[in-house]
Amino acid sequence: MDRWLTIEVLDGAFPASSWRRSFGDNLTEAAITNGAEHWTWHQYRWGVILEIEFATDARRDRFRSLPAVTAALDAVPDPEHGLLIYPGRGGGAGSRVPRGPRPLPMAGAGALPVPQEERHTRLAESEPPVTQGVTLSP
Repeated sequence: MDRWLTIEVLDGAFPASSWRRSFGDNLTEAAITNGAEHWTWHQYRWGVILEIEFATDARRDRFRSLPAVTAALDAVPDPEHGLLIYPGRGGGAGSRVPRGPRPLPMAGAGALPVPQEERHTRLAESEPPVTQGVTLSP
């Protein structure tokens, strides 16, 4: 079973892309020499992500405890809030089967009717005024 390790580095006192230029080769070399099968870097406007796949949990944990890895992680732009390390790939479990395409919006599709509020109106019943004790003469 594949074992992924994801390292997310967010921008801070300096851009995460500068951190990658400084420590990226060391991290990649450490991953390769410790049994990484696949690795990939992703650059975003808010930082960088390194995803590394190992064959076993033991290799992943050994990589994580290397002095070169610890030194690189200690040097991130924002050590308090700008470093996320988690098992798995890219923020989630990651599916081996990609999602199917969404249906395209069609021109002939009709919108659902908007529910109308029901209004109840009651008309007052009309009755002649009641007069007590008055008689009408012809």
